Amino acid sequence: MAIFKSLSTDDAKESAGKELPVENVRVLILGSGPAGYTAAIYAARANLKPVLYEGIQPGGQLTTTTEIENFPGYPEGITGTEMMEDLKKQAMRFGTDVRFGIATSTDLSKQPYRVVIDDEKVIETDALIIATGATAKYLGLESEEKFKGMGVSACATCDGFFYRGKDVAVVGGGDTACEEATYLAGLCNKVYMIVRKPFLRASKAMQDRVFNTPNITVMFEHVTKEIVGDQSGVNGVILTNTKTGEDVKIDISGFFLAIGHHPNSDIFKPWIETDEVGYIKTIPGSTKTNLPGVFACGDVQDPHYRQAITAAGSGCMAAIDAERYLGERNF
Repeated sequence: MAIFKSLSTDDAKESAGKELPVENVRVLILGSGPAGYTAAIYAARANLKPVLYEGIQPGGQLTTTTEIENFPGYPEGITGTEMMEDLKKQAMRFGTDVRFGIATSTDLSKQPYRVVIDDEKVIETDALIIATGATAKYLGLESEEKFKGMGVSACATCDGFFYRGKDVAVVGGGDTACEEATYLAGLCNKVYMIVRKPFLRASKAMQDRVFNTPNITVMFEHVTKEIVGDQSGVNGVILTNTKTGEDVKIDISGFFLAIGHHPNSDIFKPWIETDEVGYIKTIPGSTKTNLPGVFACGDVQDPHYRQAITAAGSGCMAAIDAERYLGERNF
């Protein structure tokens, strides 16, 4: 699910140029995951009076997970929804104006920057913090949706610990899939890699790691037909052999997607530099983009780690970068 509406360059310019009510703010934050809320906490405490729009999925991807055990400060763990609600309350406590709304287009050709919300209102801002995240790619199966957070995951680093000693499957044949499979192999009893092609697309080094890990079994030329389970979660997956057409069922407790992410950056692309995938480029050691006063934090600019704690850290950086930017220009 894309958090923010994808528009072409012409659509963005046309929408942003409509005669709509205009509101001026000092700092506008788009996105409400760990990065957005942390940026809001720091910006609000700096008396920048930030306005934050939550997007279609308030709380971001973490609200689709169940238990989070690797975020510092929660020794007993916490659900993603509870953590995001805590961060939201903390941001509001310091004065953040949290609103529900979807950014539908932007005009970042000049300052103040303009963002259209719900095609109904223009927000003009002196500083813009983009924290729109990245959406994991899924196969599109009904059973996949049914068991999200109940055995289906798109983050082995986040959820692998819950499957220690069990059998799991990883879908994908690239570097990310190989990394996740080898990570899970250190926790789980057995790891199946489900690969549609008759070969791995990963680098030679990553392939060697997979083939030299005894509890990883690569199932080439197989695709997922259906994930099966019950009220307690996933307990198996039905695969189809692409050469023979035969189905095979394997017993697993966890099903991990590793077929990529889509950064939610489409409406910024006419103005902001991105890599070939769509991740927003930032100046190393900062959250600054190619535009002065526009900052990016969290998964929308992080193709490597994609963790709640790193997103929160970059949200802190974005707020400090924005505060310094505004201070230097006496906005």
